[in-house]
Amino acid sequence: GWPILLVPLAWSPTVFLGTLTWRLLFEPGHEPPYKQIFMALWMGRAINTLLPVASIGGEVVKARMLILWGHPKAESSASVVVDKTVQVFGLIIWGLIGATLLVHYSVEQDLIATALIGFFILGAGTAGFVLVQKAGIVRAAVNSAHKFSKSDYFDNMKDGADRVDDCVRSCYARHRRLALSIFWRVVTLLLQSAEVWAAAYVLGHPITVMEAIFLKSLTSTLSDVAFVIPNAYGIQEGAFVVLGAMIDQSPDLMLAVSL
Repeated sequence: GWPILLVPLAWSPTVFLGTLTWRLLFEPGHEPPYKQIFMALWMGRAINTLLPVASIGGEVVKARMLILWGHPKAESSASVVVDKTVQVFGLIIWGLIGATLLVHYSVEQDLIATALIGFFILGAGTAGFVLVQKAGIVRAAVNSAHKFSKSDYFDNMKDGADRVDDCVRSCYARHRRLALSIFWRVVTLLLQSAEVWAAAYVLGHPITVMEAIFLKSLTSTLSDVAFVIPNAYGIQEGAFVVLGAMIDQSPDLMLAVSL
């Protein structure tokens, strides 16, 4: 019935807080209007969710929309690169919260160890990605494309690539705003647990807030890791069924919650 609308309502703060986390990455006093960030984020998320673009196509659209609305190309592009990194850092912290709860709900020590090793590898890879960004990832990509194609098109892009790289370094140099962006990203992910709680409640099988956090943390982490599958179809459902068993929830209920 109509109470099913509680589920998207519980999820809606995600977009508003996601707008805040991205906006913090711009230079203070030069941020695009909140409405434009919100609309670009909404479009990008829709594309990443519904199309097989490996969660990258939506990021390109986010930058492109800001540029079309008159914002500098370098700053817009750099903000998207850093925002993607912030998303991964937030995902790691969020996943570790779920792994911590896994200790409480599961006696499978091998499963816990595997999860922790996975997050360590993801964290190390992300840290390496930050170093590559600071070293000039856009200029390196343009140089590689020019070397491969010998096209003047890529040769003409080198100055612009340098400007984007400079803006990326500036983003990372604003440590306080970067830390705030990551913090609000984690809060955003935490609030998404309300979606799972509301779904279970509407289905007539309420679960605790802690159980909702446990389920949302690990299912969303697994879904994001499986980014090559549009909307993580199948991955999310399987994760809900397996993790639901750890909190004594039936497979049919968990499949219903996932859907």
